[in-house]
Amino acid sequence: MYLADRSTPHGTTEAPDRLRGTVRAVSPTVLALGTVSLITDVSSEMVTAVLPLYLVMGLGLSPLGFGVLDGVQNGVSALVQLTGGHLADRVRNHKLVAGIGYGLSALCKPLLLVGHLGALGAALALDRTGKGLRTAPRDALISLSAPPDRQGRAFGVHRAMDTTGALLGPVLAFLILGVAAGGYDAVFAVSACVAALGVLVLVLFVPGGKRAPDRADGTPGLPAREAGTDRAGSEATKGRTAPGATKDRAAPEKTDLRAAFGLLRTRRLRVLFGCAVLLGLTTVSDAFLYLLVQRRTGVDEQLFPLLPLGTATVFLLLALPMGRLADRVGRRAVFLAGHAGLLLAYGLLLWAPTTPALPYLVLVLHGAFYAATDGVLPAAVAAVVPERLRASGIALVGTGQALARFCCSLAFGAAWAAWGDGPALAAAAAGLACCAVACGVALRPTPTPGVPR
Repeated sequence: MYLADRSTPHGTTEAPDRLRGTVRAVSPTVLALGTVSLITDVSSEMVTAVLPLYLVMGLGLSPLGFGVLDGVQNGVSALVQLTGGHLADRVRNHKLVAGIGYGLSALCKPLLLVGHLGALGAALALDRTGKGLRTAPRDALISLSAPPDRQGRAFGVHRAMDTTGALLGPVLAFLILGVAAGGYDAVFAVSACVAALGVLVLVLFVPGGKRAPDRADGTPGLPAREAGTDRAGSEATKGRTAPGATKDRAAPEKTDLRAAFGLLRTRRLRVLFGCAVLLGLTTVSDAFLYLLVQRRTGVDEQLFPLLPLGTATVFLLLALPMGRLADRVGRRAVFLAGHAGLLLAYGLLLWAPTTPALPYLVLVLHGAFYAATDGVLPAAVAAVVPERLRASGIALVGTGQALARFCCSLAFGAAWAAWGDGPALAAAAAGLACCAVACGVALRPTPTPGVPR
């Protein structure tokens, strides 16, 4: 487990980690949110693991119908992110909005037991709505709970715990299917109970209210209103000001939609947003990538369900090291390196399909891609977005990236149907290479004091 650092007196320096043999602190808030995500992912991945078979074999839904349903629910999740991020900043209570999102995902699980396609569609829509609502406030809580030089580490710890749940969920689902008489209903019932447990952990162990999250050294945060105005207040006390000047200076700024979208006027965020969207437009979805691995390498169909577990295992092992590396060498560099690894995976699938080790190499590169991008991007966004709009900024970039990837999935599917899997993958690889070069130029670090790269 990750233990809290002891405070270091001013003017002293800490020994290097490799000499101490310990891991530096992460905030208790990050650990609590990681636990909530772990439990919630166990619940959601239990359903995800059996849902395709349940819909197609149990309810008679066509594969095309399932693809449309999956695409729509992912699109809903991406769009709702903006609502969740803006609402969290507007009410200044990230835990409340995140809790509503987790609660929606837990409440919809019993609808899966109805056994009707309409109820199932409603349950999936509510689940994706809950995911969209909670993502930005949760990531904002993580960023506000860590100092600027440890943002990557904090997100790495959270993503590692989150991925642990993604690994455990399918395993638990298949164990239940093997021993329970109720089959799918038993999986859905256990999933509902696990989701409720995640909400309970959030309520009990994640700091909330209108108080800022605790800092990584264990120091309690200021109340939200004070946290947003402590700098103005301290400046006002340096000299005499006219009556009312301190009050005007300390007044909280607006957090409406205009202010949220106005973040794009900031060059650093605009560049991050543009690069996330551009690279998302050339990022083939996981489902298509696994199908490509199976078709081009001859992986046995019975082993196909294990391919996502390979990606998740590598993601779990590399999430924290990649986060620490991003804090050390620059988040933009690690983010681009992750896409370079994905491009290498595309190239291997195109030009080395007969290599026996190819499936393993592709899964390692795919997992490393997620480890280098999934938590690193919000950490980079957090460094250039003010605290009062932290959730809105993260949601803005996350929504743009998700919608771009959704468009890529549609275009890649159409290209596969028209040209075949090889030409479609070659087009995606060429697009990703061009976009990566363009983003590498746009994301060149600038020597801005006090702003992590």
